[in-house]
Parts: sequence; C-alpha cells; structure tokens
Amino acid sequence: MSIIRRLFQREPDPSAITVSHEGVPYAVELRRLPQARRFTLRVRAASRDAVLSMPARAKLADAVGFAERHGAWIATRLNRIPEALGFAEGAVVPLRGVPHTVVHCPGRRGTCWVEDGAILVAGDAAFLSRRVQDFLKREARKDLEAATRLYAERLGVKVTRIGIRDQASRWGSASSSGAINYSWRLILAPPFVLDYLAAHEVAHLREMNHSPRFWRIVRDLCPGMEAAKAWLRANGANLHRYGAP
Repeated sequence: MSIIRRLFQREPDPSAITVSHEGVPYAVELRRLPQARRFTLRVRAASRDAVLSMPARAKLADAVGFAERHGAWIATRLNRIPEALGFAEGAVVPLRGVPHTVVHCPGRRGTCWVEDGAILVAGDAAFLSRRVQDFLKREARKDLEAATRLYAERLGVKVTRIGIRDQASRWGSASSSGAINYSWRLILAPPFVLDYLAAHEVAHLREMNHSPRFWRIVRDLCPGMEAAKAWLRANGANLHRYGAP
C-alpha cells in the first residue's frame, strides 16, 4: 500500500461506544449503512442496548457526538424496558396471551405440560428453565406451522421450510426460496397476533416487498391485521423480557 493511501485510509470503527447519562453508562452499537442518509438511533429490547446507524461516509466523531447529545433519550428508552423474567418456579408467563404460572413438580413423570392455568415442569430443578423454553418453542412451532400452511394454501404458494428462532430484531422473515423463519416468542402473544405474522410472512412469498399490493394480500388473508399490528407496537418489546437465565 502506498504512503498516500495509508495517510487517507480511515481507521476501523469500534463495534460499539459507551454513552453516559447521569453517571450511568449505556452501550451503543455502531453500524455504517450504505443507504443511510442521516444518523438514526433505535433501542433493542432483546439485548437491552441501542444501535446508531450512520451514513457510510460520516465521521466517527460526528456519530459519537450525536449519540452523546441523545444520551437522555437512550437512557429513557432503555429504562422503560421491563425487568427480565426467567422461567423459574412461580414465574408468571403468558402462553397464547393468557398468564400461566410456572410450577415445579419434581415427583411427576414427563417434561413440561399445561394444566389448570399452570405450566407444570417435571424433573430436576436445574433443568426447569430449559424445559419451559423448549416447551414454548414446541408450542410455537405447532401453531405457526398450522397457520403458515393454512395461509399458504389459501394464497397458492409453496413453503419449503419453517424455522423457529429467537430473532431479536424481527418477528419473522421469508426468502424467495419459500423458507420462513419466526420468533418462538410469538407463542407468548394472543393467537390473533401469531396469525397475523404468519399471514404477513406467507404474503411475502407472493410479494417480496412492502408495497400497497403486499398489504392488500395480508389484509385479505388476515382482516384483523391492524389490531395485531397495534398489539405488537404496544406490547411486542415486552415479549423479550421472558426467558432470562
């Protein structure tokens, strides 16, 4: 590399910076995006941190200054995120939108099941949290596969694979190959919310965009779309509080 190129080469950005507000530090991840035209901040409930997106050619010092000027905003949004709640004995966890209490039953046979408004967990206490989460993932897969197949049949599209993940930034995603991925946390929401997300992702197999035509397809599949979107705006971040160790 020539000396001139070396002089003008930009140092790599740090992956994150720390912004302090009233003496409390907050982590802010940095992302350069080719399509970005300005600095934007957002808060992630799942990882309890903030992300600063910046134009590709923006100066790092300007990005840091922008984040520091918005330290109060970052602190306020992060402090609004509800306390994490693990799957421990006595924890109250929503299943299909209905609160259920986690009850440890060490003397019972089996793994995990629902009975009289409770999620009962057999076996050693050391495996309780994992067994509850595995149970919720199985329930999510069952409901999401049923809803996805139903909407795919109505729309006449082919789903090649359904994956259940713990996606921090989106509730679902679809590829042009017919593969659809969902967050298992949708099983915590009321059924009409899960149904809407299934309709949304299946509609992407017809329209890989968010055009007016796409939204017409979603609305035809799921007339209760607006209510589900409103529920997610109001309560979606809260679903990420469950399952902390």
